[in-house]
Amino acid sequence: MFTGIVEEKGTLQSLTRNGRSLILTVAAKKILTDVHIGDSISVNGVCLTVTQFTSEQFSVDVMPETYEATNLKTLSTGSKVNLERAMHADGRFGGHFVSGHVDHVATIEKTWRDTIAKYVKITVPSDKSKYLAEKGSVTVDGTSLTVFHVENNSFTLSLIPETQEATILGGKEAGDTVNIEYDVLMKYMERLLTHQATKKNASEITEDKLKDLGFY
Repeated sequence: MFTGIVEEKGTLQSLTRNGRSLILTVAAKKILTDVHIGDSISVNGVCLTVTQFTSEQFSVDVMPETYEATNLKTLSTGSKVNLERAMHADGRFGGHFVSGHVDHVATIEKTWRDTIAKYVKITVPSDKSKYLAEKGSVTVDGTSLTVFHVENNSFTLSLIPETQEATILGGKEAGDTVNIEYDVLMKYMERLLTHQATKKNASEITEDKLKDLGFY
């Protein structure tokens, strides 16, 4: 489990491709202070497992499903990536619940500035906007952010200077892709309400159901 508070920007040292899988080696500093084999690290919002590490870098495997579902396959040597260690149970919770399981890749439609703020408008499938609410939370490339505005097939973010500096989002522009993870609480709520509605409908006695059961 993560919080979406990016700890540092790492640099991709190498990328080894094997069909639809990858091995990423990332240079970092802060997150390596207490790293162990098997630890979970969020790389651009994707929960990955440490397989090797030194005092200056760590390596992770990217499986075919993750390769297809995220934008990690578009990285190249030298790319900057957002990094966050899995949250300690006694840690401070600064963002929101982030699982590191990306829902889909989205494209930045446009960006613009107003004084110190950078606005980012992101296009999403129209059936996904139901998971978004103004002033609600969304994870973009592993960064916990507040939704500024929602439309049918897009939403807008307002990045403060700290976020622009501390994450890779400050350097992204129109046409760039980002990993999106919606608030897991919204998805659980949808699942619960759908299940309740289905169960309610299943318990209702209708003429058609009686016919199916042989009463007519």
